[in-house]
Amino acid sequence: MNGVYLDNGATSFPKAPGVVESISNYLNKIGCNVNRGAYASSFVAENIVYETRELLCQLFNYDKPENVVFTKNITESLNVLIKGLCKYGDHIIVSSMEHNAVMRPINSLNNKGVEYTKVRCNEEGELNPLDILKHIKKNTTAVIMTHASNVCGTILNLEEVGKICSEKGLVFIIDTAQTAGFLNVDYRNLKADAIAFTGHKGLLGPQGIGGFIINDSLVKEMDTFIEGGTGSLSEQEIQPQYMPDKFEAGTMNIPGIFGLNASLKYILKEGIEAIKEKELHLLEKFLNEVSDIQGVRLIGKRTLNNRTALVSLDFPKHDNAEISYKLYKVFGIMTRCGLHCAPSAHRTLKTFPKGTVRFSFSHFNTVEEVNYTINAIKEISRTI
Repeated sequence: MNGVYLDNGATSFPKAPGVVESISNYLNKIGCNVNRGAYASSFVAENIVYETRELLCQLFNYDKPENVVFTKNITESLNVLIKGLCKYGDHIIVSSMEHNAVMRPINSLNNKGVEYTKVRCNEEGELNPLDILKHIKKNTTAVIMTHASNVCGTILNLEEVGKICSEKGLVFIIDTAQTAGFLNVDYRNLKADAIAFTGHKGLLGPQGIGGFIINDSLVKEMDTFIEGGTGSLSEQEIQPQYMPDKFEAGTMNIPGIFGLNASLKYILKEGIEAIKEKELHLLEKFLNEVSDIQGVRLIGKRTLNNRTALVSLDFPKHDNAEISYKLYKVFGIMTRCGLHCAPSAHRTLKTFPKGTVRFSFSHFNTVEEVNYTINAIKEISRTI
């Protein structure tokens, strides 16, 4: 079999049908900026950008397209939200499963008087939302959490977290890098103040486009992260305070937005539940088979409940990097090995500092590819 791509947790491949064509159409036939020109192609581009905001509202069950902000990725989104919100003297709560997209910006604020607490998850990556109550202080202002682990696939119970934040008057920010496009991420049910997303993973779009959805009250609380040209209020030398201009200085990745527009239409047409069902079908087959292989340790949950289609394996007697290399070199299977930019999660899962070999499925993968991968793991485990 020529090439099996199982690194969709890093970035999805292939992309949704229509993504390449949409980007090509923009580059070849439109090519202009938005909010800068009063000519036909500019109006076409502006319409697609606005339509993409509407599609994201539809995806996340939100109703204010002007409060959909585009960034280049979810890391930038989280930096804008964290550094725009957190002030001297604030206390922030996170989980022990966080990606460095959350932990690094928060740690960078330590020397600016912002402190944080990690709520400990169990060795399957599960969060007990009630544990948050133990860590709330007088100066606690926000809870910032991943929706699902990028290491073991465990989905955190953020509906309950949202209820706690609502009751305690805390800002609630969600990282949906591993769930958007796989779960019905419902802004209202989650009681979120902001949801950060990226286009190139479960949303099946290109790299270089992400963003966040934010409510009006949080808009007022936050400082701007980047200031500059917006094509609006050009007579002023201060950043506009209305949305989305407040957080969208400079030229956006318009080719990326065109690509995301196409991928969102594909996802909404196919249906999140259908995509999830296909991915979990592949995952179930993988879990059932891999659990019986000698010399392989499955990390995290053993069942399909509350998890994404992402699995980490450890080969305790061997170098995981060597296993990942052999999977590709001998069998053409593409995985990701290491700490996955989430050292805190690996410490929680007892896989630090060795890391794991991660297999992450897309609904574009096939049962044949899963069978091939299982056989490859069995062969490698017999020969090393």
